[in-house]
Amino acid sequence: MNEHPIERCPECEELDRRDFIRVVGTTAALAATGLTLPAIAADTKPEAKTVTKPTKPAEDLIKELHANLSDDQKKSVMLPWDDKARMGMYNSALNKQTIGKIYTKAQQELINRIVRSVVSGEEGYKRISRNGTWDGSEAFENCGSHIFGEPVEGKKFAWLFTGHHITLRCDGNSLEGAAFGGPMYYGHSPDGYSKRNVFNYQTKSTLNVFKSLDAKQQAKAIVKGSPGEMADSVRFRKPKEGKPGIACADLTAEQKALVEKVIRDVLSPYRKEDTDEVMEILQSNGGLETLHLAFYPDKKMDDEEPWHFWRLEAPGFVWNFRVLPHVHCYVNIAATMKG
Repeated sequence: MNEHPIERCPECEELDRRDFIRVVGTTAALAATGLTLPAIAADTKPEAKTVTKPTKPAEDLIKELHANLSDDQKKSVMLPWDDKARMGMYNSALNKQTIGKIYTKAQQELINRIVRSVVSGEEGYKRISRNGTWDGSEAFENCGSHIFGEPVEGKKFAWLFTGHHITLRCDGNSLEGAAFGGPMYYGHSPDGYSKRNVFNYQTKSTLNVFKSLDAKQQAKAIVKGSPGEMADSVRFRKPKEGKPGIACADLTAEQKALVEKVIRDVLSPYRKEDTDEVMEILQSNGGLETLHLAFYPDKKMDDEEPWHFWRLEAPGFVWNFRVLPHVHCYVNIAATMKG
């Protein structure tokens, strides 16, 4: 069992420091999905700037970065593949080693290109960077970039990008069956119901599902308590364990279409290769019918801000989204994880 530490968010209550458990899924072969991944609704799109798109996939850019590291840099930012920090989720630069202190200007630009290559164009970049602010990090240079293993032919590797409210990954499929190469974390400091929050559109999309439910369905979807923000919040339940909320199998065709839109919206910031893999894993683990949607009331809930958390969960799939007092989202998706 690997250990997956999470560091404290400086703007919010103390997060549980217990380790994130290692994910073990089924060994089912991945199957092609019939769901498509269209762009998010036009009214949720931020204003985009014209930028130069990466000309190479992320994996090639990571190899280029590795090839340009000095021996001293390698000692700072390269870690063994089996280091327990690889599967961590962080609220600041890993080991406090920031990009601005470790890398040259040319290397910083290369790391920025890597980030751009694992997201869905300029829209995805604006979401992940929180409109270029990097949230509490305040600058790209205050984030971290580390490599586990060695990005060369025949060896496993994982690139980990960390900062305030962000853990982003790329591993070139070194970890078989694990979407994104392992658990992910994202968030933004404004209230999750505020239009200033760059992930507000994801909550709006999810609320549309709840509004479509009848009274009996809503009663199933509402769950007392909290899913938490610790290891157990992203663990995969055993097959016989019940999942919170209402099952998509109990929804109408129209309601299922709204759930599909939620999935597309939460995946929208990421590159097509990764979102396709998520959909394949979801399909191979049982499909949309196995997905549950749960809503956790806030103590001070009202019509405008009703939920503390909402959560999507299926076999090998957890998307645990805290809306209040600001967004923390924990993601864990895998068909099988080896190594």
